[in-house]
Amino acid sequence: MNPETSSTIPIVLPEKINRLVDFMKSMQHCVVAYSGGVDSAVVAKIAALVLGERAKAVMAVSPSVATGEVESAKTLAEEIGIDFHLIHTSEMEDPRYLKNDERRCYYCKQGLYLALKEFVREFPHTTIANGTNTDDLGDYRPGLEAARELRVVSPLVEAGLNKQNVRQLAKQWNLSVWDKPATPCLSSRIAYGESVTPERLRMVDQAETYLRSLGFRELRVRYHAGDLARIEIPQGEVSRFATLAEDKKIANRFRDLGFRFVTLDLVGFRSGSLNSLVQITKSPS
Repeated sequence: MNPETSSTIPIVLPEKINRLVDFMKSMQHCVVAYSGGVDSAVVAKIAALVLGERAKAVMAVSPSVATGEVESAKTLAEEIGIDFHLIHTSEMEDPRYLKNDERRCYYCKQGLYLALKEFVREFPHTTIANGTNTDDLGDYRPGLEAARELRVVSPLVEAGLNKQNVRQLAKQWNLSVWDKPATPCLSSRIAYGESVTPERLRMVDQAETYLRSLGFRELRVRYHAGDLARIEIPQGEVSRFATLAEDKKIANRFRDLGFRFVTLDLVGFRSGSLNSLVQITKSPS
């Protein structure tokens, strides 16, 4: 471990941290596929600590990025102390992506990693790293296939770190996002088989922004056929939501945004709930 970083490496999870540090030290230069979420923030932090100026955080911008995420990611990069860059991706020009079948995430990540490979052409011997953790390996994430194909590495997986471990590290480092809810791309809110369009992304984005203004922190607004909004919030907040919904302001706001029907999912918030709509066949490992 570099002497200048030893005092800033957390003392929790020492074996996993040592593996993480050793893995980062094997790189000459690193570009982190950075979103401003807790996972990529931890990868960016360890990259900055170990590699210093040889590490960069690169965020992709497109209509599928929620309002405010770019500015908050930029602020977080300054907090981390890593060189921050923006690139623009063109998934909205890919008909395979717009079709929105169960492979949509693959096409998105493929486009992202190809754009990052183009970015690093001027920086020889650069490794591209993502924020995948070990918990992600048990979910349906076709984007992981794109990462393997394009030789994008996953430092958190290499070190054996799961989501809880990642949040522990982020808290030890006093990163402001240590308890930030996951914020996947807006396209992940649109039910498989319903086309991804800028208008639908706008509807979802503004609907979620509105609910956050009411004090809901962990939530999803899912778009289904017929301009139907299915709202997911933690079950413990359902009664408060019902009270707020009594005066019809929430329903009226959603209709103003373009939704014809507004529903509350009584099962509650759960990440990746739209995966239940498709028959998933995982390729053998």
